[in-house]
Amino acid sequence: MQIGVIGATGGIGSRVVTEALDRGHHVTAFSRDATGIREDRENITWKSVDVLDAGSIAAVLPGLDVLISGFQPGNASRDFTDTVRRSIADPTVYATAARALLKALESHPRTRLIVIGGAGSLEVEPGLVMADSDEHLFATLDPLGLPREYAAAVRGARHALDVLRTSNRLWTYLSPAMDIAPGERTGRFRIGGDQPVRDADGRSRISMEDAAVALVDEAELPRFVQRRFTIGY
Repeated sequence: MQIGVIGATGGIGSRVVTEALDRGHHVTAFSRDATGIREDRENITWKSVDVLDAGSIAAVLPGLDVLISGFQPGNASRDFTDTVRRSIADPTVYATAARALLKALESHPRTRLIVIGGAGSLEVEPGLVMADSDEHLFATLDPLGLPREYAAAVRGARHALDVLRTSNRLWTYLSPAMDIAPGERTGRFRIGGDQPVRDADGRSRISMEDAAVALVDEAELPRFVQRRFTIGY
């Protein structure tokens, strides 16, 4: 399978690349500027792409079966503070990227799109989305050490899902668990729909490595076309 990964140097994107290569897929890894990247693994090609430009995306789509977008404004950040700053600088950029991706797919309608989004669009109570409730949103951000200003990025990612939901393209949206961080690849997790998947302690959590497993699983065997799904332990 030919899999493209936007944001291939990011936390989740880089793990998706590794997972896909380990399973024998051919990967085209995309970054804002791939000219300086050195790569010695087989079956991978690096290319530059502007995820906010539909023409730039459309130009790299030929030959791809699936495009996984791990776009995040903070991917090129120097540190945690810079990540937060970049992520909230322009909350509209998440929806802008979604529109550009969908526009690019107009010329390649058979290419599937999987967008790595956020947990803020999940329902914390029946009919109540976390991004729409400051109480629930801050209760999630505070323990993770994220400033409350990060709520702008959470809502931006939710708007990107709203954009996808208006499209008839072959899109899928992953809302990871609320607590996602580097960790262990276990390959053991549970899959949900619009509500967080919580462990025995009530925590919504997943490792980036297992998120990559779920994403490549979906690339290989699509179960959530034109739908959102989530994962957790």
